[in-house]
Amino acid sequence: MTTYAVGDLQGCHEEFVALLERLDFDPRRDRLWLAGDLVNRGRGSLDCLREVMALGDAARVVLGNHDLHLLAVARGGARLKRKDTLDAILAAADRERVLDWLQSRPLVVRDGDTLMSHAGLPPQWTLDQAEPLAAEVAERLGGERAGAFLEQMYGNEPARWRDDLDGLDRLRAIVNTFTRMRFIAADGALDFSAKEGLDSAPPGFAPWFQYPRDDDPRLLFGHWAALEGETPGSRVRAEALDTGCVWGGALTALDLESGARISVPSRY
Repeated sequence: MTTYAVGDLQGCHEEFVALLERLDFDPRRDRLWLAGDLVNRGRGSLDCLREVMALGDAARVVLGNHDLHLLAVARGGARLKRKDTLDAILAAADRERVLDWLQSRPLVVRDGDTLMSHAGLPPQWTLDQAEPLAAEVAERLGGERAGAFLEQMYGNEPARWRDDLDGLDRLRAIVNTFTRMRFIAADGALDFSAKEGLDSAPPGFAPWFQYPRDDDPRLLFGHWAALEGETPGSRVRAEALDTGCVWGGALTALDLESGARISVPSRY
């Protein structure tokens, strides 16, 4: 059995199928970790969702910010944005089945000291803290108040985590950390303005993986295509998976045992 971790699909269905073929992926034998953002920007978002769903228990998926945006549009009253490519999902005959499946995905998956989330893990949170925090959001998404939460999920405040946060502020801070984090300050405050490479860091901020930790987990993340799969200056075992397929880069799988990376080129 081989376990692969794959970066953001973002609707790159043709490349996803090509990557699975190159890996000789067999769901009866192998396992696949997907770092979120299965949808949006690419032309095959609905097909990506159906393809991953068909893999059943062989695929473990975390939610990314674009996945949550889809849920907010479909079930929280949010508006589509100009560059969104979600219409096919919203119009699909099986949309409710697909959306139910997506909404039941977690914010993190973990195996021992390996943890994957869409955006990473800040140094202030241990693995044992991360899982129950993610579970708080999963509980809300699986409950009767999910629609109200999705409607109010957006926002940049609070920008810094505190253990005494509660209610919507607490849930929003958890979601923002796991799905939107790039640059942070030494006190854990998140910046939401800079989205490009490392040279776009605002004063007083640095990539989350350049801060030391007291433990030594293996952290898998997507979300940051501008890194092109690299983590320069990292002070933790962080492995970037998003190699910008939808932006003309590649779709990449990381063999979690050997560390080998296997990519297929973008068709965009």
